[in-house]
Amino acid sequence: MQLPEFTWLYLIGTASFTISGYLIGAQKRFDVLGVVILALLTAIGGGMIRDVLVNQVPRVFVDNGPFFTIFSTLALAWLIKLHQKNRGMLRKLFIVADSIGLVAFSIAGAQVAMAMDLNLFGVCVLAFVTAVGGGLVRDMMVNDVPFILHEDFYGTVSIVVAILFYFAQINGMNSAMWVWALFMLGLVLRLVAHWRDLSLPKVDSDAA
Repeated sequence: MQLPEFTWLYLIGTASFTISGYLIGAQKRFDVLGVVILALLTAIGGGMIRDVLVNQVPRVFVDNGPFFTIFSTLALAWLIKLHQKNRGMLRKLFIVADSIGLVAFSIAGAQVAMAMDLNLFGVCVLAFVTAVGGGLVRDMMVNDVPFILHEDFYGTVSIVVAILFYFAQINGMNSAMWVWALFMLGLVLRLVAHWRDLSLPKVDSDAA
C-alpha cells in the first residue's frame, strides 16, 4: 500500500518530467503529437522499465492518476504558452523541473523496492531506473547525449537519495516529514551541483 506522501511525490515527479519533456519537444520544434509523445514517455518511461524489471504490471496500466496529471500539465503548459517564454527562463525551468522529477522518482522507486523487501543494491537499482529511465528515453528519442552520461551529479543524486532512504526506513524513520525532508535535500543537492558545475572525476584517455 502506498502512503499519501509517496503518492504526492509520484504525481509531482510525473508533472515535473512532463514539463521537461514538453520543453524539449518544443525546443526541437516537434508537432503537437510529437510533444505529447515525448512528454508522456519522459513521465512514465522510468516507472514502466522498473515495473518490467520486477515483473509487475506497469502502474500506468491500472492507475489513471498519472495520465490525468500528464494531460492536465500539458494542457496548462499549452494554455499559458509556456514554450514561448524567454529562452533563459525556460532553460532554468527545465533544470528545476527535471531535478524535481529526478528526486521524486528516486524516492518513489526506492519505496517500491522497500515494499518488496529488496536489499540495498535492489533499492538503488529500482530508484535509479525509475528516476533516469524516462529522461534516458527522452534524450535518445531526440538524438541528444543522455544527461546521465555527462551531466554533473545527475545519476549520483538518485543513488545518494536511495541509500539515505534505505537506511532511514530500516531504522524506522518513515514519517511524512522525513520523506519530504529527504526530497528537499536531494533537490538542493542536484540544483547546487548543477549551478556550481560540480561533477565526478572524468576519465581522461590522454597518456601522461
